Amino acid sequence: MNEAFFGAIADDFTGATDLAAMLARAGVPVTLRIGVPEAGTRATAFEVVALKIRTLPPEEAVAQARAALRWLQGAGVRHVFWKYCSTFDSTPRGNIGPVAEMLMGALGAPRTVHVPAFPENGRRVFMGHLFVGALPLHESSMRDHPLTPMRDSSLQRLLKPQTTRGTALVDWPTVRQGAAAVRAAVEAEAGHVVLDAVDDADLAVLAEAIHAMPLVCGGSAVALPIARHLRDAVPEATVPPLPVPGPGRLVLSGSCSEMTRRQVADYLRRAEGYRLDPVELSRGGLADARHWLEQQDPASGPIVYATAEPHAVARAQEVLGVARAGALVEKALATLAADAAGRGVGAIVVAGGETSGAVTTALGVTRLRIGPEIAPGVPWCFAAGGPALALKSGNFGEAGFFSDAFAMLEGGAVAAQ
Repeated sequence: MNEAFFGAIADDFTGATDLAAMLARAGVPVTLRIGVPEAGTRATAFEVVALKIRTLPPEEAVAQARAALRWLQGAGVRHVFWKYCSTFDSTPRGNIGPVAEMLMGALGAPRTVHVPAFPENGRRVFMGHLFVGALPLHESSMRDHPLTPMRDSSLQRLLKPQTTRGTALVDWPTVRQGAAAVRAAVEAEAGHVVLDAVDDADLAVLAEAIHAMPLVCGGSAVALPIARHLRDAVPEATVPPLPVPGPGRLVLSGSCSEMTRRQVADYLRRAEGYRLDPVELSRGGLADARHWLEQQDPASGPIVYATAEPHAVARAQEVLGVARAGALVEKALATLAADAAGRGVGAIVVAGGETSGAVTTALGVTRLRIGPEIAPGVPWCFAAGGPALALKSGNFGEAGFFSDAFAMLEGGAVAAQ
């Protein structure tokens, strides 16, 4: 097939793999692109284009998203999905609204819907407010995110300073009335319509109501039931077996989320680790870390991490500035990933969206095949001629995620796909 049917634009690389995993779980043929493909690149029925635009200035993010849309439209796409994080990572000058409005204009869509809910991972929207577990978004650990601190849980209030069109809400009581009620409520509005969802049954109702829309915005979870509605419209595709990763394992962690901190602490009980400090990187470069990693047995799965508590992150940002501190860590971990790949390491787990973008870029990855999920929304991914990659959003997975990821490879789950 040389025509896309469903095309997604993701604002970071871990979010893109999360979305691709949901589509693969729905049983549709999906291809994940790292960056915008060249014109004329052969398309598959379900395409996901991964960009690294979550924290870029809005005008730059819009320009990159527009380029991705042009490629998807050139490939014949009929349904567009604007994928952002299920915790709505953004700021008043963020990119969720500006990109959505560019897509609305380009597609001639008078309205779009926003569905960030991911109940399987504890993200729920009720009466327009986003919850992380039992806490409103602004009371969760996302309040202290180093790049996108979330200080409000109202999605309408978060969207308002980012948009020029109005916002509306289809609330949970309406969702519980069924798809026809949701469809009527959405069609009665213009602009940005936030949809409540507290469980997977709600997402199924929403998907029935909105799957035919030209533009849907949100987290990856709603894409699963949407894809189930759309899959009968595309022909069957033969999927070749996944490659078996070679020996050698490595964890690279740039995320400082609460869950990633737990995951790093858990993994350090069984593996050797090296902590990167942004201030030290700014003074002495990366030579010590590169030398340390060269001395490790790749079969033992060592970890290099910049993961730190919020107060330590704040201190580094005070010295270096937010942008430089992050860039130093990303560049360092990307360099270590390239070193490891050059030595033949067969599988790398990467924690953090910005880090994942830097690593895949350093490895020259342009296309990934999607393997089995290690945790909801986090699959093993495979690029031709390179290591297997698990690109993990900071808050995803349980405490033992890194060990679980490698256990899946050793247990043969990938080869069985």
